[in-house]
Amino acid sequence: MLAGGVGGARFVRGVREEVRRRWPDGGGRSEASFRRAQDSAVTVVVNTGDDLWLAGVRLMPDFDSLLYSLAGVNDAERGWGRAGETERVAAELREWGVGWPWFTLGDLDLGTHLARTSWLREGLTPSQVGERLQRRWPLGVRLIPATDSEVDTHVLVADPDAPGGRRELHFQEWWTRHRATLPALAFEQRNIDDACPAPGVVEAIATADLVLFAPSNPVVSIGTILSIPGIRDALAETRAPVVGVSPIIAGKVVRGMADACLPVIGVETSAEAVGRHYGARASGGLLDGWLVDETDAPAVASLEGAGLVARSVPLWMRDLETSAALAGAAIDLGAALRPAGS
Repeated sequence: MLAGGVGGARFVRGVREEVRRRWPDGGGRSEASFRRAQDSAVTVVVNTGDDLWLAGVRLMPDFDSLLYSLAGVNDAERGWGRAGETERVAAELREWGVGWPWFTLGDLDLGTHLARTSWLREGLTPSQVGERLQRRWPLGVRLIPATDSEVDTHVLVADPDAPGGRRELHFQEWWTRHRATLPALAFEQRNIDDACPAPGVVEAIATADLVLFAPSNPVVSIGTILSIPGIRDALAETRAPVVGVSPIIAGKVVRGMADACLPVIGVETSAEAVGRHYGARASGGLLDGWLVDETDAPAVASLEGAGLVARSVPLWMRDLETSAALAGAAIDLGAALRPAGS
């Protein structure tokens, strides 16, 4: 899977649950070997464009959202961070004037960032750090950062008081502080042209039975992953069907602020437009199949005219059951798209 953010985490949990239900016994293997098989059965390539350095530590928000959610230690009410979080250190940092006062680092969350930063300073790569972090909890999936390079996203916004009438913000400032209310002119992932996929990413795509695009932001989450040189080529060459899930339902974003991002790249906020943006592999695009919500069923015929095999199914992920049902629909569509005998 390609995923990022809270919506991606919900979908990944649904896929993990559906995989466990469809293959419950592990083929008679021991519990330990079955657990290892489960962990390698689902691989998630995680967006790294939201990452940043703050208060001397390296933050990887999308990776940590997936880590905490799959481990069952996330704050389900807020939708981000750890359950039972405290913020004493953040309050102390504000007193010292360190970091961003509007970007709170919880104490438990800060422990993750400190561990990551310590290992990075010892010489480990982000993907090696990711492996260490995953040893703490039995996740049932494998998480890989999309790249080991720092490709932090910056946003160019209009500002009449700035030289040239525009200024640049880190994505987290635009997203978290300003809630995407400053009209974006462009998104830039620093160093993206010199980046390469993290170890295991291309191999996972090449050997997959099915590749899924989670219903994550098409511009700054999935879009960042796709911008890393080598990943589009891997998707074009894989023999696996590639199926995407729309992050747009009835013209509105499911979660987040994709509607503030899509116009910047000239794509309207609709399930059909996003499907066409990804495009059909048969005509040089990225997808074989595309799932839209039942409310967007009228777009199915048009999407199929564009070369995509489209289906309308319930997309709202209200709980684990609905998330697993959506994952099942994606898996079923992928199975229908596989060549006979493969």
